[in-house]
Amino acid sequence: MTDDLPDQLRRLWGVPAESRLGRPAELDVARVVGAAVDLADRDGLPGVTLPKVAKELGVTPMSLYRYVGSKDELLELMRDFAIGPAPELSPDAGWREGLTLWAYAELEVYQRRPWLPQVPISGPPSGPNQIAWMESALRVLRDTGLAWPAKVGTLMLFSGYNRNHALLFQELGEDRLEEEQRYGMALMKLIDPERFPETAKLFASPTFQTPGDDYAFGLARLLDGTAAAIAQAL
Repeated sequence: MTDDLPDQLRRLWGVPAESRLGRPAELDVARVVGAAVDLADRDGLPGVTLPKVAKELGVTPMSLYRYVGSKDELLELMRDFAIGPAPELSPDAGWREGLTLWAYAELEVYQRRPWLPQVPISGPPSGPNQIAWMESALRVLRDTGLAWPAKVGTLMLFSGYNRNHALLFQELGEDRLEEEQRYGMALMKLIDPERFPETAKLFASPTFQTPGDDYAFGLARLLDGTAAAIAQAL
């Protein structure tokens, strides 16, 4: 039944290839991916190259191609491994609470592994862990009345929001809040209230003095939009 599976999907799902007689292989896909993920956790995504992975495993770079077809395939294997098990969510708690927990769970993975949202997206979810995350969110949306395209769109919206937030936070740096405060205080000295009255009010407000949780605000707006779509579907 699985004979015609592409090699990449076979490796993603751990489906064994046709057995061959001879000496047992010194490596397997799991060890290769594990070594690559360890490198990424330690040195970031730029630190993951096939020669470096091979060095970690004590083999030649060419020998890795027996287990991963290319660097792009290795990244896809790493993505599925690194996202880990999906959160266990029950639709009984309500879709809004469920999606909130799902979103924060994914964000926590991105914060723990900052390199993960940097992996280029090459297609729809295809690995077992990614499918488990999809199943977790779809189960939460089960009784909402949304059609399948709307459910898939909702998943893409929330996952895209998490990925963009994680990448933006990385680009702005860990000192983002202090930078925003300094930015606001400097602009207050330059902006003429008569020329820019509303902007002057903004910089005089607590927004740039004690920045709030912009992630939570944006997530709430996504949830509000989903609520509106559900109301139309019912």
